[in-house]
Amino acid sequence: MTLTEPGAQALFDKFGTYILPGRVSDPRRGIDEAIEAERIGLGCVWISERFALKEPAVLAGAVAQATSKIRITGTFYATMRHPIVTASTANLMQALSGDRFRVMFARAVPAYMKMLGSPPITMDRLADTISIMKRLWEGETVNYEGIMGNFPMLKLTDKYDGPQPPIIFTAIGPKSLEFAGAHCDGVLLHPFVSPQGVRNSARIVREAAEKAGRDPMAVRIYHNIIVAPDLPKDEEDAVVRGRAITYFELPGFGDLIVEINEWDKSVLDQIRAHPKIASLNGKPADQAYTRQELVDVGQILPQQWIDEGAAVGTAAQCADQLMAYLDAGADEILLHGAAPKDMGPLTSELKRALAAKGL
Repeated sequence: MTLTEPGAQALFDKFGTYILPGRVSDPRRGIDEAIEAERIGLGCVWISERFALKEPAVLAGAVAQATSKIRITGTFYATMRHPIVTASTANLMQALSGDRFRVMFARAVPAYMKMLGSPPITMDRLADTISIMKRLWEGETVNYEGIMGNFPMLKLTDKYDGPQPPIIFTAIGPKSLEFAGAHCDGVLLHPFVSPQGVRNSARIVREAAEKAGRDPMAVRIYHNIIVAPDLPKDEEDAVVRGRAITYFELPGFGDLIVEINEWDKSVLDQIRAHPKIASLNGKPADQAYTRQELVDVGQILPQQWIDEGAAVGTAAQCADQLMAYLDAGADEILLHGAAPKDMGPLTSELKRALAAKGL
């Protein structure tokens, strides 16, 4: 595919995909997925962190050498590594990839961090980590004593002189969105945030950026959307409804999605009262059940939540639905659910829809 084809440049600029979503047994598949994502014209691959076979630094390096154009976003838990290690990894990845790397920080569930013996990922820790990394990338020698520890002399000995990698923060609630606006180059919104939720989120982010004295439009809005184009009904239900339950059943977490979308919170009570969820006693559903095993719970979800929060149906219907998120203020969309090998028809329809919008 060439970028001169109608809609192709916009597809590359505005759409990417996860590689190796969920639990993984063969990480080499992720390299093939990245190559295929670049072949069909997507502009970014996103790598999540799961301790075993999804180490973002290793995978990002492999993807950088297997591809030539596609952007690479690696997710990191800020308190799991010394700040100079994360800064050095990103510095090296920019040099290795030709300025294609982006850092994403995520906030893990505090109980999970505690189980690993790692400090919780608080806003204060994130703010100091980001500040230390940016100073190191500027070539400074950093003397720091604070919540992250005591670091008398931090310096990147061989600093790459290219552009600093953008720092993205994944956020749902108002405080997280405000943090992204004040400290980060972009924010990744959560799956099942509706177009109205995108508008509400973008407003919070950009107001916080302006309050912090930053250019509000320089903070990019990335949106993570579950897509299920042309899937058989049972597979579609697992990809969309089964996966959705793993988000909505979590106390606090599901509530934030519903609040930003202005949806009916009573549905969450029904989900959490279902015998499969109630019997978990606080254990996350995705650690106890497969997506297929949660499809029956997923039938509780109103059709409106699926229509507004995901992209489901034919490839053409999915492409048209995705345009609604761009119209609502998303700068770039992360496609989640379907694998790159199944996205060829969707990317063709996305080029059609983007060209029709004059993009």
